Amino acid sequence: MSKNIKKEDFSPFKEKMHEIIFEADTPLGKTFDIALIIAILASVLVVMLESVESYDAKYHQIFDILEWILTAFFTIEYIMRLYIVYRPIKYVLSFFGLVDLLSILPSYLSFFIAGSESLMVIRVLRLLRVFRIFKLAKFTREGQIIMIAMRKSYKKILVFLTFVLLLVTIFGSIMYIIEVDHPDTGFDSIPRSIYWAIVTLTTVGYGDIAPHTPLGQFLAAIVMMLGYAVIAVPTGIVTAELTTIKEQHNTQACRFCATEGHDDDAEYCYKCGEELNLHFDEEDEG
Repeated sequence: MSKNIKKEDFSPFKEKMHEIIFEADTPLGKTFDIALIIAILASVLVVMLESVESYDAKYHQIFDILEWILTAFFTIEYIMRLYIVYRPIKYVLSFFGLVDLLSILPSYLSFFIAGSESLMVIRVLRLLRVFRIFKLAKFTREGQIIMIAMRKSYKKILVFLTFVLLLVTIFGSIMYIIEVDHPDTGFDSIPRSIYWAIVTLTTVGYGDIAPHTPLGQFLAAIVMMLGYAVIAVPTGIVTAELTTIKEQHNTQACRFCATEGHDDDAEYCYKCGEELNLHFDEEDEG
């Protein structure tokens, strides 16, 4: 038993519900996951159809009923997750904990916020429920591996993004100096020139700003060529991490912080360090 959990806090009911709601290795867990996925997709579909005026005018009442049924389901699910984990605050502050909370708040805020403008904001906030679909990746080994690789490589990616930021600042400033005498080209300030550098380096190329001088066009060609190299770097970083990850991960979630993606033989959570398999024996009772 974890030293941070007292015997009276240990509940077989919590353990069973944790297995069903947070994990997908059992028939009941898989059934719950499927039901949750269906509810998520139904909720997203309702929000999408509500945005179509012809459908909303005809089925507005039905959409409202479905919305509240789904909101009630997600609310109960959220409360159950808070009840099951031993450290609810860690789940509340986690990414998916915040998404779960934000996906149900707009429906309840509609009771207190009146006015058409505010209601439009609420409808936009309801689109946050779309992010619940990201949970689908957590039910597959491939999704877990990708998430772990990205987590392990985030420092390298941050360094890379910092380098890109410096690069576009330098190129944008140089382009401003080159094209400053031609205001009709759009390079009328350094921030706007940096915007051009970002668009060009990422190979988006809107075309709303373009250099007219030969030197400016030469620099633009260099930035365009660098763009292809820039795209390849983060892909290589994540790919390198993927090759070092063992495909031995299950859906077991930590009972303290709700973190998933542990090795099959893991005994402790890699994030908070707590035991994954809680149990009582005679020594604990003494």
